[in-house]
Amino acid sequence: MHLSRLPDLDKAEWVSLAEGLQLETRLFIDGDYVDALDGGRFATVNPATGEVLADMAEGTGADIDRAVSAARRAFRDGRWSKLAPRARMDILCRFADLIEEQAGMLALLDTLDMGKPIADMVSVDLPEVVKTVRFMAECIDKIDGKVTATEPNVLHCVLRQPFGVVGCISPWNYPLLMAVWKIAPALAAGNTVVLKPAEQAPLSCIRLAELFVAAGGPPGVFNVVNGLGETAGKALALHPDVAKISFTGSTEVGKLILQYSGQSNMKQVALECGGKSPQIVLADVSDLERAATAAACGIFGNQGEVCNAGSRMIVDRRIAGDFIDLFRKTAETSFIPGDPLDPSTRMGPLVTVEHRRRVMNYIEAGRREGARLVFGGDVPPSPGAYVNPTLFADAANGMTIAREEIFGPVGAVIPVDGLDEAIRVANDTVYGLAAGVWTSNLDTALRLVKEIEAGVVWVNCFDEGDMTQPFGGWKQSGNARDKCFESVVSYTQTKSAWIRHG
Repeated sequence: MHLSRLPDLDKAEWVSLAEGLQLETRLFIDGDYVDALDGGRFATVNPATGEVLADMAEGTGADIDRAVSAARRAFRDGRWSKLAPRARMDILCRFADLIEEQAGMLALLDTLDMGKPIADMVSVDLPEVVKTVRFMAECIDKIDGKVTATEPNVLHCVLRQPFGVVGCISPWNYPLLMAVWKIAPALAAGNTVVLKPAEQAPLSCIRLAELFVAAGGPPGVFNVVNGLGETAGKALALHPDVAKISFTGSTEVGKLILQYSGQSNMKQVALECGGKSPQIVLADVSDLERAATAAACGIFGNQGEVCNAGSRMIVDRRIAGDFIDLFRKTAETSFIPGDPLDPSTRMGPLVTVEHRRRVMNYIEAGRREGARLVFGGDVPPSPGAYVNPTLFADAANGMTIAREEIFGPVGAVIPVDGLDEAIRVANDTVYGLAAGVWTSNLDTALRLVKEIEAGVVWVNCFDEGDMTQPFGGWKQSGNARDKCFESVVSYTQTKSAWIRHG
């Protein structure tokens, strides 16, 4: 069903569509669906109900090798990399059109697979997926090199060329969107791709590969291997014929990816890892209610399963009480756990029961270490992996809930006295993905933009942006830059040609 029709559907219509959904469980290699070589399977579960959705083909190192070989052949014979730029552009534009036409099916796959509210898929994820593919397609004929000034009998050219086979490992919190943030710029630059989706939510990525071929993409150019991170993901990162690996996920696994690069062929590594983003709310904020609303959306949106979630709210002590009251009002009226197939639901379940257990352990740590529980801290009566939105107050930056990435609907208010302390607390973290700043003073805002150690800083807003905005972190949040023209360029490497003539 076309994306334009989806906002009009009600819960009963979504449930009916879900009941008729056909699930593809195989791998996609060299332009076709195939079973895993050793016949292994793993279950993917609907976290809203606890029911098994499907038993997926479990790719292993042998399947990764098969996919990489297909991608390497496709790159070497030039069926994609040597296409005229406008020809690649046309295929990616058709790819975007097909995603838009099949948006209903793709939206359901992510909602059923990881619990994301269907309203988020319709209003955020799918529109951004289509926009990303189209933006990257439009970048293709904008990639250029340069000619330098040299002696008269020399022509020096700097060319940009694709790496070859790019391995992509995408996360489960935005299964479709985060995969497209990787594959679209890699393909736009002329590379071939092997994608290993997160095993917790693999269903939509398989369909992406099918749509790419349906759009005219040559076989072998885009391959998808489902499997576990410790087997298929590791095999992809270690493969000697993979020229670049792009990973989004935990900092812990990101460090392993760096090791695998060194243990194999020193492949290029692009990492977008964890975060513990601060939202600094100063006493001179012009609209405290707006700041509190944005802060609540910044931690409870997508169930808090967001790498740049603004989970550390660093609030001037003079306004902390009023901020908490306003924050609570938004949270308790807007973020009520519910059925993700209901368009009115803004908070679904966490991705797995195991992950819910991890989040609840963090909540218990917050209680144990002395933070004051304002609301939440428990689970609703439901068979699914739900956690109620939770807020702690009077937290200290040394507490576990303020240091470690929880990846769930848990926020902490850290009171501070003035700007200098706010900056110190904000930067006192191993992460540096994003930050929010709320102030009415331009000088203060500019100082914060310069001094906060993060790859993205929002001023008087949070989690906004468009395709021109590089998204990525500092420190242990990684080194990649997603979205933006820079992302396409990052999937190319330079070649210097020194030509003596005459």
